Amino acid sequence: MVSQEMILERLFVYLNKTVPAFAPVPADIDLVQELGLDSIKVMDMLMELEDEFDISIPLNILTDVRTPEQLARAVYSLMEHADGAV
Repeated sequence: MVSQEMILERLFVYLNKTVPAFAPVPADIDLVQELGLDSIKVMDMLMELEDEFDISIPLNILTDVRTPEQLARAVYSLMEHADGAV
């Protein structure tokens, strides 16, 4: 099973390629306000996570997510629900 830490590591790989000036990216940095990710980069990141972990991420998840750590937690929760673990 995929762990929350594995999801976070995958996010870091994506973010370090996308925003190299902030490498390494801290887990608590604001994706939009501090990293300056625009909507296209956020959508690309979500699609990459969907492909990587074979899940569907609803766009409304973004209303509660500000940091890579929060996004990893949300993706992990979606995966748990999809597997029927919760």
